[in-house]
Amino acid sequence: MTSKLQGKVALVTGAGRGIGRSIALKLASEGASVVVNDLDDAPAEEVVAETRAAGGQAVACPGSVSAPDFAERFVATAMEHYKGLDIIVNNAGYTWDNVIQKMTDEQWHAMIDVHLTAPFRILRAAQPAIRALSKADAEAGRRNVRKVVNISSVAGLFGNPGQANYSAAKAGVAADTVVWAKELARYGIRVAAIAPGFIETEMTAATAERVGMSFEDFKAAAASQIPVARTGKPDDIAHTASFLASEGAGFVSGQVIYVAGGPKD
Repeated sequence: MTSKLQGKVALVTGAGRGIGRSIALKLASEGASVVVNDLDDAPAEEVVAETRAAGGQAVACPGSVSAPDFAERFVATAMEHYKGLDIIVNNAGYTWDNVIQKMTDEQWHAMIDVHLTAPFRILRAAQPAIRALSKADAEAGRRNVRKVVNISSVAGLFGNPGQANYSAAKAGVAADTVVWAKELARYGIRVAAIAPGFIETEMTAATAERVGMSFEDFKAAAASQIPVARTGKPDDIAHTASFLASEGAGFVSGQVIYVAGGPKD
């Protein structure tokens, strides 16, 4: 473990699997106390157990980020257990694809709710706590730059057939990243987003199954279109999130970082 984030308290949504899991473990390994969210109890508790076994601090807060009461419960977990809030990573999400003529209202709203409304609610719920903490820091003469890291997607930048719902939500994440960077700067908060490309997760494996390809063939096809000639790993995103959550990114705000192994043609 390192001490780059020692004393920091981090919230990470969708942290039981894939990218979120790697981010939670990475932040914990650098000293942060992490509130681990996942839709299901078991994956969240597994990440908590793994973190504690490695000498880190973590607590679980399972549940759907789309639930109306989730944001307040999530923020309250951090404040009750760790008495602080320094890093928020909005990662939770999934895909529910269909072409426009077949996409239902339920599919549309599900993607907007989980990818766009949930981060909005979490930031709204966190603002009173962060405002109070920022005031206390100022009165004590402490400098503490807090961070928000949103997970967008290349689909939100370039679009993807069959993903009007997902692409719209992820584009909204990128737009809100800029808005929140402007609105929250006065509280010492920096807001940035990561737009991952092809990352090897359960979600991309499920996509391969839906299109009738083995995951290995699916990855090979994707890698052939990526300048660095490989697909991404969850740790590739975790390393970027760790940087954005650190003091080293104190002058980075309102930016969407494209993490996809090279530029898109």
